[in-house]
Amino acid sequence: MHADHSGRKEAREEGEMARALLAKSRETSAHAGNEPILEVRDLVKHYPLTQGILFKKQVGAVKAVDGVSFDLAAGETLGIVGESGCGKSTVARLLVHLEEPTAGAIRYKGEDITKLSGRALKAVRRNIQMVFQDPYTSLNPRMTVGDIIGEPYEIHPEVAPKGDRRRKVQDLLDVVGLNPEYINRYPHQFSGGQRQRIGIARGLALNPEIIVADEPVSALDVSVQAQVVNLLDRLQTEFNLSYVFIAHDLSIVRHISNRVGVMYLGRFAEIGTDEEIYEHPTHPYTQALLSAVPVPDPMAREYRERIILHGDVPSPANPPSGCRFRTRCWKAQERCELEVPLLAVPAVFRLTDTPARHDSACHFAEEKRVVPPEGTLEPLQEDAVPGESRPGPDVEKVDREARRPPSAGPANGNEGPPTPGGPVGADDGPPASTGPVSEPDPPASAGPGSEDDGPPPSGSSRAG
Repeated sequence: MHADHSGRKEAREEGEMARALLAKSRETSAHAGNEPILEVRDLVKHYPLTQGILFKKQVGAVKAVDGVSFDLAAGETLGIVGESGCGKSTVARLLVHLEEPTAGAIRYKGEDITKLSGRALKAVRRNIQMVFQDPYTSLNPRMTVGDIIGEPYEIHPEVAPKGDRRRKVQDLLDVVGLNPEYINRYPHQFSGGQRQRIGIARGLALNPEIIVADEPVSALDVSVQAQVVNLLDRLQTEFNLSYVFIAHDLSIVRHISNRVGVMYLGRFAEIGTDEEIYEHPTHPYTQALLSAVPVPDPMAREYRERIILHGDVPSPANPPSGCRFRTRCWKAQERCELEVPLLAVPAVFRLTDTPARHDSACHFAEEKRVVPPEGTLEPLQEDAVPGESRPGPDVEKVDREARRPPSAGPANGNEGPPTPGGPVGADDGPPASTGPVSEPDPPASAGPGSEDDGPPPSGSSRAG
């Protein structure tokens, strides 16, 4: 009993110290002239679960967002990543006031926009615009491109007089890399990448200071993704924009973001600069996410460590007590079930001056480089052997040799014998059959009138 009381007292003191350090860091950044343009504090959005038809009774709530806090400076890009259903898109809708928050504050230049309405809210919305995820459904198919991009001017006529709107729309089309002569075309006449550029042009129409991009490249192919991301990067420099960039692709987020926040089940698990998150992650969930990213460098891939998470993501209607990641975490202990970890610098890193000194919501935070730098020949651990699979339910080595069928042989003629712990089955006795492989019988000739006679009918597609 006494030990439990002393443990809780120590945890309370650690929490107070973490809050003091966080307040001090914010005060220091404000004095340095980096006062945030957008401040989000303890943002909560719960969707009620009701029962009954005539007399509805609330029996629970889906906790989509449950205590999110962050700052966004002018000209900065904050990337938000996480699994599907963790609350990223809900945060985006709350920031532009498309959803009413259950609790918390969203301060734009010191003013809480959650308490605004009418003209005051309309004036703030002019400075916080959004680029939606799906370029196909976010554009009205009955409106021309000129009407879609010019629609914000109907709501805010003070930005552009009526006689000047067509020229402004054409200028915006040129800015996002589209021909101004396309102003009278309809959305179905454009490709997916071009439609997303139209959505970006609409977001720029009112000269906003903040753009919330909700997975703007997830519906596009890889080559078009690069074009759109480079366009956003260029527009940020030209118009001094601040981005909240939401995506699943960790490589894209790193390319465009100054800081990155990792969400899990409605809360931030870790937040820091791109170098801190990608090179020096301290939260187990962040480490598991990074271990799933494909590695292009063959040298780094040999020593790559893959972290396998077991079980499904818990329901946001009934999240676990304490740390929400504890049901899938290999470090979970009794403390994780009883105490909610604060998003602050872990105690083990507070007195250090390393990149691991950043906010992480874990009681047992530990720096771990999941993937070595490109071109490295050093293993992640001293006893690591290329191609060796480590025992254990949570961590395994990615072994390319083990995935190659035994009959395929070595990848090239210069490879020696397989390494210890390599593919099993090379010496497991002779194959089932050692005779020659007979050729399969040729297919029966197609009779007249079959689909193989002559060219395919017009409008049909055939596999090449």
